[in-house]
Amino acid sequence: MINRVLLRIRIIQVLYSLNKNSSKSAAAAEKELLHNLERTYDLYFHLLNLIILITNYAEGRIEARRNRLLPSKEDLNPNTRFINNQFVKQLASNKQLKEYLAKRKLSWADNQDITKSLFNEIEQSDCYLQYINATGENYEDDKMLWRNIFKQIIANNDNLEESLEEQCIYWIDLLGYISGFIDKSIKFFDLENGAFQELQPMFRDEEDSDFARKLIKKTIDEQDILLDIIDKHLKNWELDRVSIMDILIMQTAVAELTDFPTIPINVTLNEYIEIARYYSSEKSPTFMNGILDSIVKELKNDNKLIKVVTFNKDED
Repeated sequence: MINRVLLRIRIIQVLYSLNKNSSKSAAAAEKELLHNLERTYDLYFHLLNLIILITNYAEGRIEARRNRLLPSKEDLNPNTRFINNQFVKQLASNKQLKEYLAKRKLSWADNQDITKSLFNEIEQSDCYLQYINATGENYEDDKMLWRNIFKQIIANNDNLEESLEEQCIYWIDLLGYISGFIDKSIKFFDLENGAFQELQPMFRDEEDSDFARKLIKKTIDEQDILLDIIDKHLKNWELDRVSIMDILIMQTAVAELTDFPTIPINVTLNEYIEIARYYSSEKSPTFMNGILDSIVKELKNDNKLIKVVTFNKDED
């Protein structure tokens, strides 16, 4: 689930934290990175659980209306398609989800207002109205409803984003990203798998986990060497005039260029320039593109940039 795009971002964020707190060691930085990634994975399960809680809220509201002193005809004969969603029932029985939530003590108990808020938005949406007014029961339609809800309502929801930031600092800016992986999970749900449907693993494979540990260690241990390489190509700029975020992004990029022979050069350059676009200044992508391109040319000329031609599994 946590691919190398996010791994690079998290590594740079940890390096930035390390730079602001000089008392932290390299070992502490690696430990913080792993904790950061664990909390990122927690959010995946936390949002899956939200699907169940929103459905439970809707069911509770139907029951409350049925029990009114003077219930209407509609109160007594409600449309129950939403609460009888087969995909949600399967998810609620999922063994892996139950065990993970219990083990990590993940709960929305202190943030129940967001459940009501989200259902109110869902209830007004076109995808919800089309779904409850359709005829017949269809498992694929049940899945598609929640895929649409995540894409159209949850992934960019300001109230939910604010709630997540209050719950955990590691969940800032992750809602859209994790929503995308939940969409993938729902897509591959199969009713025949019942409670044993497999959910997304934390890492695609051990190689990605090793990539994260190796890259942050390389960037920290060889900081002076990496800075010297960058400094030589700054031309009219002095190193102390370059923003710390730009320096950290370039350091990590050069570490990856020189220490991961199976990752193509263009993949590394594109990924770090894209990170600069979102986490640094407006001019940073153009600035860094020129510096990194110059570094690549020198490394090639000095035979210090050896790349192995292989199938690229680096990016999703």
